Amino acid sequence: MEILLQMFALENLLSSGGGGKGKTANSLLLSSPQTFTAWCNSHLRKAGTQIENIEEDFRDGLKLMLLLEVISGERLAKPERGKMRVHKISNVNKALNFIASKGVKLVSIGAEETSAKEGLLLWCQRKTAPYKNVNIQNFHISWKDGLGFCALIHRHRPELIDYAKLRKDDPMTNLNTAFDVAEKYLDIPKMLDAEDIVGTARPDEKAIMTYVSSFYHAFSGAQKAETAANRICKVLAVNQENEQLMEDYEKLASDLLEWIRRTIPWLENRMPENTMQAMQQKLEDFRDYRRLHKPPKVQEKCQLEINFNTLQTKLRLSNRPAFMPSEGKMVSDINNAWGGLEGAEKGYEEWLLNEIRRLERLDHLAEKFRQKAAIHEAWTEGKEEMLQRRDYETASLSEIKALLKKHEAFESDLAAHQDRVEQIAAIAQELNELDYYDSPSVNARCQRICDQWDALGALSQKRSEALQRTEKLLETIDQLYLEFAKRAAPFNNWMEGAMEDLQDSFIVHTIEEIQGLSTAHEQFKATLPEADKERQAILGIHNEIAKIVQTYHVNMAGSNPYTTINPQEVNAKWDKVRQLVPLRDQSLIEEHARQQNNERLRRQFANQANVIGPWIQTKMEEIGRISIEMHGTLEDQLTHLRQYEKSIINYKPKIDQLEGDHQLIQAALIFDNKHTNYTMEHIRVGWEQLLTTIARTINEIENQILTRDAKGISQEQLNEFRASFNHFDRKRTGIMDAEDFKTCLISMGYNLGENEFSRIMSVVDPNRMGVVTFQGFIDFMSRETADTDTADQVMASFKILAGDKNYILADELRRELPPDQAEYCIARMAPYSGPDGVPGALDYMSFSTALYGESDL
Repeated sequence: MEILLQMFALENLLSSGGGGKGKTANSLLLSSPQTFTAWCNSHLRKAGTQIENIEEDFRDGLKLMLLLEVISGERLAKPERGKMRVHKISNVNKALNFIASKGVKLVSIGAEETSAKEGLLLWCQRKTAPYKNVNIQNFHISWKDGLGFCALIHRHRPELIDYAKLRKDDPMTNLNTAFDVAEKYLDIPKMLDAEDIVGTARPDEKAIMTYVSSFYHAFSGAQKAETAANRICKVLAVNQENEQLMEDYEKLASDLLEWIRRTIPWLENRMPENTMQAMQQKLEDFRDYRRLHKPPKVQEKCQLEINFNTLQTKLRLSNRPAFMPSEGKMVSDINNAWGGLEGAEKGYEEWLLNEIRRLERLDHLAEKFRQKAAIHEAWTEGKEEMLQRRDYETASLSEIKALLKKHEAFESDLAAHQDRVEQIAAIAQELNELDYYDSPSVNARCQRICDQWDALGALSQKRSEALQRTEKLLETIDQLYLEFAKRAAPFNNWMEGAMEDLQDSFIVHTIEEIQGLSTAHEQFKATLPEADKERQAILGIHNEIAKIVQTYHVNMAGSNPYTTINPQEVNAKWDKVRQLVPLRDQSLIEEHARQQNNERLRRQFANQANVIGPWIQTKMEEIGRISIEMHGTLEDQLTHLRQYEKSIINYKPKIDQLEGDHQLIQAALIFDNKHTNYTMEHIRVGWEQLLTTIARTINEIENQILTRDAKGISQEQLNEFRASFNHFDRKRTGIMDAEDFKTCLISMGYNLGENEFSRIMSVVDPNRMGVVTFQGFIDFMSRETADTDTADQVMASFKILAGDKNYILADELRRELPPDQAEYCIARMAPYSGPDGVPGALDYMSFSTALYGESDL
């Protein structure tokens, strides 16, 4: 340890003029120990002595003091002749003090070198910081356990020392390991003795510092390589992150477009179902799509736009070319596909509701057809056989006249049923027009009724003619039976019509419609007293007939020959009518209650919608104002917007409540609402636009913060940018059109030609929308002054790692870079083709330019 101190002291003496004749002692020592020994002996011979081994002969300091006396021609202090270590150190210190007395500055020896000492100490602390059992605080006791020296070597050359096997309680092994490795592999002479350090309570600070400085100089080249590697790692990390963001965008865009592609055909399917239950299941499936499947996709679409904007901002900030998604996966493509989805969705819902209305109408008409057809078929049963009888051929005159009158009554009854037949035909025609699924059976039944009706007309005409031919032979007729038949027939028909009307089902959608039915029913009930008088009159005719028959002993064949209607039937039907009236009352009351509930649902929905709709519009306008105003820092604006976003999200339960009311309305088959102009579709679209707008505005502020921090833009500059942008944003829409942007640039002193302006527009408007957003404006303004990494800087860094070669080897990349980034470079670097290349050489120059979009690699 002391030998090296002597050499450095001697070097300083010589360099200050004490016999300096070219090379210094240090340079002689470095060129060859033998040469240095010869130089020393050339002076020591004058004193009658010489040295053979530098370390052994200079160790006690005696010959060092003698050499200084010969060189200087002066006497030094009396040396110590003892063999103890303290005597040797005393002699060396006397030599050093003599050198210092001559005004020679002892490099790295003494208190005056405090700044260098602190710098070296900081270097040691930084390099050994990852080693938890090393704590370097000084240049004496902090090094006694030897782990500090081993940590310095392991930090820079980990292959030389198995640091994990070292123990803090074995300093001798640690020190000797460090000294031997430093001498063998790092060309650092063994200046210190392990036994001296361990055996001393406080090792010599100057000696430790001198020896540690040798490590600093030995590893200084590694520091330069580390700096270069850090720069490359930083650039590669940015590139890898951007590539991952691009892959994430492509996957998310592909998944969303695929979902839209699968969903649109389902929404465009207009194949109707035959039953109400099947169509209601389709409506339930559509509600599940709206409630469960679509909302996550809305979030994915919003997140996709945010990711795209963030990626473009990061690419601009890192001086990379703008990201162009695969064909068909631009944000505009996704918006177009989404618009197609929305259009199909709106048309599908309208179609579902129309189909449900159609099926509801069809079910009602089909039931009405069946009721009327059954009543008519019951009435016509046996009529053809009756008309085909030839009973008039053997009848008496009175019987013939009876048959004639009876036929007249039948014709009257037949005419009365003409309206019902026409109604049956009209209902069948409407069912056909509405594409009723069971139209063939309806048409067949209607055709049978019409054919039978024509046959009845023809048969009736034929029988009438036969009776008229024999009427001349028949003179007696019972006027009372005829009168009964004439009055009973229409009254019977009226009762059948009344029973049919009272049992007829009805469909209404409003309070007014049910009130109209109730009014008509009350009017019908008002006619019952007059109808009862007519019934009594008809029964009076029958009683008079019976009285005449009984009085005059008329030979009658039982029943009225002119009609099949009898008093019992009249009374039975009349009783049926009276029973149906209260049932009809109850049906109307229940329907009136249902319509009142529907009206309550309409008002309940309208009251909420009329509040939520304007609230959404107000929030949209407020967000628009926030995005163009300048209140506080960007962080203040971001905080305000996030609080604003939270308040909007907290409003979601009201939207959900409105959705619940809307489902109740749809379940009740309510198709209109005069109390509000807002539909649930309006509210849904407005809510989705509000969420997208606040998320996009927050993302724009975040990108502005990212731009500000990356470009070193002050808040005052941002305010100036915003003021300039707002001034030329004449429409206050948050964007500038191309002409306003050009005017803004001219006002700032730009001398613009068409080509230059087109170039600038391609930068600020890469999607060619013809407008400039505030984010694009900030990026452009910051790019004019900011300084970022360039391809040349990256190439210079690779050249340092390559040892100033024009190519780099895979082993060099693996040695200097982290494993994942080293393999990233190796996989993407092209083979080097220059004349100075070697096997395995890689072209880092084309790779560097490709990182910044300056080549086609």
